[in-house]
Amino acid sequence: MKEQFVNYIQSLQDTITSKLEEIDGKATFQQDLWKRPEGGGGRTRVIENGDVFEKGGVNISKVHGKLPETMQQYFGVKDANFFACGLSLVLHPKNPMVPTVHANWRYFEMYNAQGEIVDQWFGGGQDLTPYYLFEEDAKHFHRVCKKACDKHNPTFYPNYKKRCDEYFYNAHRGEGRGIGGLFFDYCKVSEEMSMEDWYNFVTEVGDSFLNAYVPIVEKRKDAPYSETNRAWQEIRRGRYVEFNLVHDKGTLFGLKTNGRIESILMSLPPKVQWVYDHQPEAGSEEEKLVEVLKNPKAWT
Repeated sequence: MKEQFVNYIQSLQDTITSKLEEIDGKATFQQDLWKRPEGGGGRTRVIENGDVFEKGGVNISKVHGKLPETMQQYFGVKDANFFACGLSLVLHPKNPMVPTVHANWRYFEMYNAQGEIVDQWFGGGQDLTPYYLFEEDAKHFHRVCKKACDKHNPTFYPNYKKRCDEYFYNAHRGEGRGIGGLFFDYCKVSEEMSMEDWYNFVTEVGDSFLNAYVPIVEKRKDAPYSETNRAWQEIRRGRYVEFNLVHDKGTLFGLKTNGRIESILMSLPPKVQWVYDHQPEAGSEEEKLVEVLKNPKAWT
């Protein structure tokens, strides 16, 4: 399974980066191959200062070795080894009318002292973080997510949409990071689903990503915007940074497993503001967004 999924994410990385370069028309992805001293490595691709994408990364990693003590305590195991691979992407567009997007698809195995697999699971998802709320864009993104889920189980979309709203939540702000999408984790063998079934589901979601995001980018990338719009984008990006550094489990796992810091923190936007006690103007488009972040909606 691990070889099968590694091959998939390598191919998906090529597909996604090629399409994004085509959309941007100016910037291209810089590739960085790296190795992890404890075992494994990855292929980082970063795009910066483009006509469409101000900063973005589409990264794959394949790491293995002894599970760090802090993670052994987290999983309740001793002397365990692990293998983890995945594709993680974050795109921060230049135009405030284009949403930031995040996606991740991953596979994990854990082994006992004899090298036998004692646990394995898939995880991942994709979610949208707009700066200005266009309801037709939100509905499109969620429709694509639902279609991918419904091919495998009609309960997946409502369950994973709810988990996404709960996970990507800045509790200290009382608001969601964005308008959600899908979030699933610890997808293990059950009476209903084999690991091959989970592989088929996760790859279905991965294959749906460009269909979910690209039409939104193409619709909004040339929209006019003001310096006020740009300042709001940078303030909202600050909330994005807060979530990733305070709450995100993937960031925590990377830091605690001596992951590559440049790849882990590529999710952070290049220009951000923190304005003291900033409140959007009553009745404004900015307030409209915040209201939805505080009260998640059903988009399908």
